[in-house]
Amino acid sequence: MNEQQQGTQPGSTPSSGYAGWAPPTPPAAATPSPATPTPTPTPEHAPPVLEGTVVGPTYVEDHSGAGWGTPPPPPAGPAHAGGPGGHARRGMLRGRLALVTAVAAVAAVLGGVTGGAIAAQERGGSVANTATVAAPVAARSDGSADVAAIAAAVSPSVVQITVKTASGTATGTGVVLNTDGQILTNYHVISGAAGGGTATVTFKDGSTANATVTGTDKSLDIAVITASGVRNLTPATLGDSGAVAVGDAVVAIGNPEGLTGTVTSGIISAKNRPVTVQVDEGTTRGNGGFGFPNLPGQRGSAATGGDTASYQAFQTDAALNPGNSGGPLINTAGQVIGINSAMYSATGSSSTADSSTAGSVGLGFAIPINDVKQVLPKLQAGQNV
Repeated sequence: MNEQQQGTQPGSTPSSGYAGWAPPTPPAAATPSPATPTPTPTPEHAPPVLEGTVVGPTYVEDHSGAGWGTPPPPPAGPAHAGGPGGHARRGMLRGRLALVTAVAAVAAVLGGVTGGAIAAQERGGSVANTATVAAPVAARSDGSADVAAIAAAVSPSVVQITVKTASGTATGTGVVLNTDGQILTNYHVISGAAGGGTATVTFKDGSTANATVTGTDKSLDIAVITASGVRNLTPATLGDSGAVAVGDAVVAIGNPEGLTGTVTSGIISAKNRPVTVQVDEGTTRGNGGFGFPNLPGQRGSAATGGDTASYQAFQTDAALNPGNSGGPLINTAGQVIGINSAMYSATGSSSTADSSTAGSVGLGFAIPINDVKQVLPKLQAGQNV
């Protein structure tokens, strides 16, 4: 039954419309009274629209129940008199409100997606390619290193580097920097590859990849190489070597004598130890590419001829042997605070010492990671400094 067919009983409330509404009166035989025209809504009565949002008499939509809240009836007055105009106006308002609600819902969804993308980018990756960084490790309650936890967290970020030249083969260690295949190591480990040899990287899972030299700093004995065609690598976390104290527990991971994934532990036994070490392949080839330092007060010289590097090193009693070069020295939080680079030679006379005169005697040396960070961006960008 439409509106024109609905009526009211005397004294009753109209069954349709709102207060003050009455159905049209049929014409009488006498001269009809002038009908009050239904005014057409004018612009000044229409609610303004700002950027798609209806601004006007407001009400709260209740989404907690089974449906939407019912808007209050419009105020009585000429602009809201009964008839098709009033109902059309309410229909228009409901339509605009529905449109605004739909736009808000779409904006909320798009905002959530955009926010997720921005958050992913702020974490250092894209939405489609995010890096898995070596997990942080907690020290034991007594402050000692949880060696097993450190090894599990950081070992996926440690690789073996093999360099072949016309003169032979040398083996060292490297630390994964990013998912693009960039790896930090000692310059003396890859000096043969920089001079025309070939470098191969072996990952923890046993897979291998060819690598090229990206950037070098011979004076600090560090270099960055890039493994080809790799993905889903686990970068190590670089810590703050400035916060390291003598007596702090540390862990070393490397490939001594080709024994891959070897883990040793100890403490920082001294800081700022001046070290000068040979870095050219010709003088380090005989000891697996490991550096023997020229230490203050040492008889003879382990750095006689060839290229050398000098730095203020961490000294550690964590066992280091040929093949550990370029590997990480790690704090109790699982962060790399140094790059293992040299060890003491018992004779102190030659960097070609054999196994009877060279090996871990509790005097290993590492380049502080803060020194490395100062030049690392340039090396990663392909520069030699």
